[in-house]
Formats: sequence, structure tokens, C-alpha cells
Amino acid sequence: MVCASWAQAFNDATTPLRWNTPADRATCTEPGSALWVEAGRAEACIRYFAGGALEHAPVVIVMFHGDRTTEMNRAPQAIAGNTLAAKVNQARALTKRVGVPLVIVARPGTYGSSGDHGQRRQAQEFIALNGALDQLRERYGIGQFVLLGHSGGATVAAALLTLGRTDVKCAVMTSGAFSLVQRAQMIRQSKGLPSRPGRDTNGLLHPYDPAQHIAGIAAAPTRQLYVIGSTGDQIAPFALQKAFFQALMRAGHQAHLIRAQGVPTTFHQLRHDIGLKTAAQCAG
Repeated sequence: MVCASWAQAFNDATTPLRWNTPADRATCTEPGSALWVEAGRAEACIRYFAGGALEHAPVVIVMFHGDRTTEMNRAPQAIAGNTLAAKVNQARALTKRVGVPLVIVARPGTYGSSGDHGQRRQAQEFIALNGALDQLRERYGIGQFVLLGHSGGATVAAALLTLGRTDVKCAVMTSGAFSLVQRAQMIRQSKGLPSRPGRDTNGLLHPYDPAQHIAGIAAAPTRQLYVIGSTGDQIAPFALQKAFFQALMRAGHQAHLIRAQGVPTTFHQLRHDIGLKTAAQCAG
């Protein structure tokens, strides 16, 4: 019986995680890796992968990955690192580096979280993730979060701030996508593509743009907000990252704009793990 239980746990840890699937409470049962979220009129199963003990941790870094547009079109078994075991190992390695517990929270439609990744940056994505953070705090008695996100994950971090969270010690947003419709227009123009008024890079109308909801960010004089990017970024134009930083400053928040070295040829990925290192510093 013990051997059978161990074998089942091993199989669960090495089974490919599902992508772009509807929320199903009956399958949202992994006790240390799944959160059932009821947000407004919608429901979601959000997966998380903890690299250290979360129970009563005073500070936990929550990391959101960027868009996974290539992966979402592959079979789950063909996606690198797409198992519970692989994601937990990744979180453990990052926790070891930063010195505080780090948890990877999977965005809707990716790495086992329910939802449609093709609908990213719509309001429901952020509402579901906001509910997941509420549940993480309740489940483990966590004190504060450090939000860390890259690219579309930085947009998540910014959106969570605009939803009025008061448990954020600091937020680190690297190569973030802001001013979403304007960004899409700039990218299309640079590629010689026709204009699609009102639509973001996903081709969707009415994205939830954190730059338009800064008034929702709770006042917190000691909280630090870091906007980090490369001036040559061809995916998330630095001018829009800078404009988001300036809007934070005008609203009275403690914000910092950091110019970082980008990796050719798109200069969207940043060198020297600057985002992770910044998150570790402000978590300490």
C-alpha cells in the first residue's frame, strides 16, 4: 500500500501539466500545488510551485512567467519542464539563490492552471491570480509578498497592484508590457503590419491595462516599485515602460526606473538576472 501511494505520487509529479483547459474543481486537488479560486462570476484552478516552506513565512517572493505563446501550441508532453516535479525543482533552485521562499504561480492556461492563455491580459486573468494570492496567504499565513514578473508576468504584477493589494512589500517588473493598445500599434508599425485599432498584441479588444488603473494602487510609503528594462527592447518598448514609471511617480508611489542590459537580438531578456537579484534584495 505504501509502495502504491509512493508510485501514484511519483506519477502525479512527472505527468505533463495540462494547458488551456476549463476549470474543474474535481481535478483541482493537489494539496500543495493547487488553489480553487472563485472570483466574481468565474472559477479557476491556479497551480503554484513552492521552492521552500511557506508556512508563516514573513516574506515570500511570488514569480510570474512571461507569455508562453510557443508552448501553448504544443502538446503538453512536448513542453520543456512541464511537470510538477520540474516546476518545484525550478522553484527550489531559485529559493536557494534568493534566500527566502519563492513560489512560482502559473498564469491561467499554463502549467496546469485552468483558463485560456490566448485570453491573457483580459481582466479575468488578473482577477483569478489576485484570488490565488489571497488563498496563498490564508492557507499558509504568509506575511507579505514580493511580486516578481518578466514581460507579461510584469504586467501581472502591475495589475495586482492596481487591484488594491496591501500585502506587497515591493514589486519588480522587468521588460513589462504596458499601454497595451499603444504597444500593439508600435509593434505592428515597426513590422509593417496593418493597424488594428483598439486591439492588443493578442488581437483582443478591451485588455486590462495597468497603466490605466494606477489610481487603484494602494498608498504605501515604504513599498518600493521597480520598473526595469532595456532601452532597445523590441517586444516591450522602453518608452512605454518609462511612461508607466512616470505615472507611478506622479501618483506618489516610491518607484524606481532601472536601465538594464538586454540580450540581442530583441533585447527583451535582461542580463545578470537583475530582476531576481532586485527581488532578493527587497525581500531581505
